[in-house]
Amino acid sequence: NIYASMNVDRLHQLLKGIFKDHTWEWMVDFLKDIYGAEKALELIDEQYFVLPRFSDIRQFGDKLTRVKEWTGSEYKHMLKVWLAVLAPLLKGHPNHLKFLKSVTDFILIAGYHSHTETTLRYFQDALHGISRNIHLFLPYRQNQSISKVPKIHSLFHYIECIKEMCSADNSDTEVSEAAHKNLIKDGYRASNKVDYIPQMLQWETR
Repeated sequence: NIYASMNVDRLHQLLKGIFKDHTWEWMVDFLKDIYGAEKALELIDEQYFVLPRFSDIRQFGDKLTRVKEWTGSEYKHMLKVWLAVLAPLLKGHPNHLKFLKSVTDFILIAGYHSHTETTLRYFQDALHGISRNIHLFLPYRQNQSISKVPKIHSLFHYIECIKEMCSADNSDTEVSEAAHKNLIKDGYRASNKVDYIPQMLQWETR
């Protein structure tokens, strides 16, 4: 069974998928419905901008919502503080905030280096919280359904995969992604940008 050899991927399934591509976009659209499109983006930017300086807390500046591409490390820094950032904007919408907390718990627990029956119960509790409140964001899906979203479906296999293959950080592609800078980007910068692949290969073999 080829599927038995496939494991979970925290970077692409959770940080980039569940967090950034789905939950973040849904939440921004929800806030636009409350405050208006431009005002919602301004409020989000302002909330991130006024974060107090503290050890290992990234400062995002005042144009966070205008950035098109983020790295996995930046996703983690956004996730670390988004409950505190968005809570003031979600007054009167406690279930939406509970959903964000469940997503946050799930992603953070998936980063543990080892697990016990207790942490797997925390995992299950977070999954229940996601399942209980995800319907709140169905209006922000084009087909108003999540039944065919692979990255959401993958959440239900995390506990099973961890029991069979150990902690999710063993299969996290963040390590190989970090090598892109040395293996890909530096080689491309060293080329003349024309027919660059042979030049990159030669650069790698030096």
